[in-house]
Amino acid sequence: MNGMAEEDAGAEAANSDAAAARSPWHKGAALLHGTPLLARASLSSPFAGSGPLGSRASVKSPFAAATPKVAKLAASSSSRAGPSGRAAHYTGRMTIYVLVVALVSATGGMLFGFDIGIVGGVEAMASFQAEFFPEIYPRSIAGQKDSDPYCKYHDTRLQLFSAIMFLSGAVIAVPAGYAARSFGRKASMLGSGCFFLLGAGLQAGAHSLTQLIIGRCVLGFGVGTAACVVPVYISEVAPYASRGGLAYLFQVATTTGILAAQLVNYGNQYIPVWGWRLSLGLAAMPACVLCLGGLVLPESPSYLLEQGRWAEGKAVLQMLRGTDEVDAEYADICDAARASARVSALDSWRNLVARHNLPMTIMSTSLAALQQLTGINAIIFYAPIMFDSFTVSSAALLNAVIIGGVNVVGTFVGLALVDKWGRRPLLLEGGIQMLLSQVATGIILGSAHGTATSLDTGTAAAALVCICIFVAGFSWSWGPIVWVLGAEVQTLDTRTSGMSAVVFANYLLSFVIGQAFLSMLCSMRYYAFIFFAGWNLFMTVFVFALLPETKAMPLEDTAYACLFARHPVWKRVMGKAGKQVLEREAFRAAAWRQAQGTEGGDLRDLAKYYEALGL
Repeated sequence: MNGMAEEDAGAEAANSDAAAARSPWHKGAALLHGTPLLARASLSSPFAGSGPLGSRASVKSPFAAATPKVAKLAASSSSRAGPSGRAAHYTGRMTIYVLVVALVSATGGMLFGFDIGIVGGVEAMASFQAEFFPEIYPRSIAGQKDSDPYCKYHDTRLQLFSAIMFLSGAVIAVPAGYAARSFGRKASMLGSGCFFLLGAGLQAGAHSLTQLIIGRCVLGFGVGTAACVVPVYISEVAPYASRGGLAYLFQVATTTGILAAQLVNYGNQYIPVWGWRLSLGLAAMPACVLCLGGLVLPESPSYLLEQGRWAEGKAVLQMLRGTDEVDAEYADICDAARASARVSALDSWRNLVARHNLPMTIMSTSLAALQQLTGINAIIFYAPIMFDSFTVSSAALLNAVIIGGVNVVGTFVGLALVDKWGRRPLLLEGGIQMLLSQVATGIILGSAHGTATSLDTGTAAAALVCICIFVAGFSWSWGPIVWVLGAEVQTLDTRTSGMSAVVFANYLLSFVIGQAFLSMLCSMRYYAFIFFAGWNLFMTVFVFALLPETKAMPLEDTAYACLFARHPVWKRVMGKAGKQVLEREAFRAAAWRQAQGTEGGDLRDLAKYYEALGL
């Protein structure tokens, strides 16, 4: 059996070498196969004149002397071990330190969750309505009967108050991505927390609707910046085998923030006059944690190496992985940093639509937009006032708390499954579950609301169960996975701009849905839920047809581009660029098997070898 295994491994290696020899980089392949890498003397640094890495002087090649340890590492690598044979040698593991780092940074998601959870409950409070929306107050709190419960809260200014945060978040997405690339992930997280602190103060102290709107715009700057930076930061500090689970922490924090906000609202509804101010002002608490994280957390190793801070970057990587043996991952990050350093901020945006990146950009931004067409934010925003319209108002905020609790529990279910089942199966299952529950909700409301102005207890409970099933399906699938994919499928040079595009698409659709939902509910009635069910059907088919599975892929590798280059649809979109991605990967696999380094194993110089061969 061992002999057969060795023959299979040898055959795979031969196939990779043959593919490399056929590549456009045949000169490099010929050099590789004609003479060993050890014969290479010194290579001038390929980083000269390439941005922040240009300050590096000429560097001697590490291939002049062999290290048995590294030679054994290279010889044992095969293409089946990972996308280019290096993933098997990623020795980092999950550590308490990296978990704490991810948890603290994930409080950026709590900013988002707390805000969207607090809004609907505050809008249902009597003191808030009396001060800012006196036209609604008689129809809701004062007990005035309305002929149509679907239109009880229909007010364009109320919708604007709910949704304006997302418009400002979309506006800030592009400069936030630039800031994360230019000034670092830590500084951007600190800026996000400061924006949120300022916005919370403006909202809590507001005495006019204009002041409220300004405060929510500033909050949107903070939330949008956090959404651009935090998923990227977590993906870069996480071990690749656990990246999906750690990236889920962003959604865990979001759902925890929603539940915390709903509990705050449930308690503050009994505080007359200023209860709503306390609800809005408590948003400062998660912002303080994020600001602290921006001061004490380590910088992303990918950013440090992109800036040419080699020693610091490697030290941070070793600390995050809990081992000094990080050569393979370090080599991949350096290779990505070398490519990224040659790309300006403007070119980073242009590269998003280059043929070799286009499939990843289309998928990540499309999934981000489709996430909002599930109808989730309409439910989270307006659950309290919907239940207030259809049932007795005393139960409205309690129902919102129940929905928030289901949201949190469902997210933990997804956290446990995402790195075992993968992204694609969860998206498909979640889409079907949301589709069926939305249809059921529409049928229940449609059958109960003929001419009646409220639901009986049994019907209201059935509607609540269906909404909870919908929220559970979202919380372990489309809620977190959109952010996981948005951060992981892009290369280092396009990661921050790609995440900005994801946030822009998501927040723009959030604004549209938030601004339109109460009007839709008034005009479409229970068919509004059928409308969202139709979108759930479309997006499930979209994922089935176009999304390859992306779990357990090294972040700073060409693995994701290779997945799309092999996909039957996307390979046509990529064309020759896709073939070049696969050919380059074949050469990298062959080079890795033969690469040997000096004592100490600084495999960063393997990237320079690629550069010297024109790769």
